[in-house]
Amino acid sequence: MYGIAPLTSSSVITTSEHISKMKKILLIILCLMGLTPLQAQQDNDSGTKPRFSIGLSFGLGGTSPLPLPQSIRKICSYQPLYTGGVEGRVEWKFKNSRWGIATAERWERKGMHTEADVKAYHVEMTADDGGYMEGDWTGKVKTRVCNICLTFPLLATYQMSRTLSFEAGPYVSYLISPSFSGEVYDGYIRHHDPTGDKAYVSHAVYNFSNDLVKWNVGVEAGVRYAIAEHYALSARLDWGITNIFPANYKSVRFALYPIYGFMGIHYCF
Repeated sequence: MYGIAPLTSSSVITTSEHISKMKKILLIILCLMGLTPLQAQQDNDSGTKPRFSIGLSFGLGGTSPLPLPQSIRKICSYQPLYTGGVEGRVEWKFKNSRWGIATAERWERKGMHTEADVKAYHVEMTADDGGYMEGDWTGKVKTRVCNICLTFPLLATYQMSRTLSFEAGPYVSYLISPSFSGEVYDGYIRHHDPTGDKAYVSHAVYNFSNDLVKWNVGVEAGVRYAIAEHYALSARLDWGITNIFPANYKSVRFALYPIYGFMGIHYCF
């Protein structure tokens, strides 16, 4: 998996909009969790039963264009960086039914490091001597991603047996600590377009962490297995469905999506 893009304009979403949207999401989650004690008292009437859990997860994945563009000729290496998170979760099982719903609040860190051979890859970069360059790059590219976010899923659950359950649904993530940067080396750049002047570059860097959008929407699917009365194991796949860059981000000519798998252990109250 691979993702790369250069530094250009800042995100079109303003800070005030970020805060406003995050407050709405947090309010929804807190309202759902705040209803839990009342829900428990009215269990016989409502037909639902809440259960809390906390969990720790570890993951593997990357941020990738789909499909891989022609300008990325070869993925030379992929190195996972620490990916994982902690979560608090509440789940309701409907009475006399295998179905239920669940929501959670997760703190997650997602990271990767890749190296690739590219040809005619549009990039903006800063050379070691401080010179700014923009154009189509042919050579080596390294990319490092390390993003920290808050994620809020809303899941439908299905109890297959006493110990095994499945779940799926959408999620929304808010980026609280962005990091997306890299370097290019051993190649040349044609200024502005594929037919522009050719210049050889031994090494240059780029950093577009500030250009990442704050909100990402995706879907997830997973399975949970109870290994004891209060303990469970889980596995899930998160698949982002929105681009990590703004829609008008001119320097990246394809969308990039976060795709990560997680394994976890949970304590159920």
